[in-house]
Amino acid sequence: MSDYDTDVLAWSERQAELLRRRAANEIDWDNIAEEIEAVGRSQKRELRNRLARLCQHLLKWAYQPELRSRSWRATIVTQRHELQSVLLDSPSLVPFVAEALPTAYQTGRIWAEQETGLMHMPEESCPWAAAEVLASDFYPGAPGE
Repeated sequence: MSDYDTDVLAWSERQAELLRRRAANEIDWDNIAEEIEAVGRSQKRELRNRLARLCQHLLKWAYQPELRSRSWRATIVTQRHELQSVLLDSPSLVPFVAEALPTAYQTGRIWAEQETGLMHMPEESCPWAAAEVLASDFYPGAPGE
């Protein structure tokens, strides 16, 4: 059993040291490859989670206009800012936004319904395009507005 199985931090520090020394015969190549792939999965997961939180607050904004607050606006602004940071760090994720939005929307809808008790939010698909969700000036109106 290697440190990878018992202490990932110790393993990662050791592997980084071996890579810097270019000690090819001592490097745990299979687990290095797995960890590098995990970085990409982590970035995708962060993007989906931030999109879901953004959709949650956009839905609340649209479906509870009488309760709109600075706090909701701040959350929307913050999530958009954090999404832009993720996309700046990993530009190859830009096309993934449109792919991730349907799943993120469903998660955000569930969160919004649990928080608000509203059960009449659109279920089928996200009513907004990815560009709208990311646009700093997009705040959906109430249905019928």
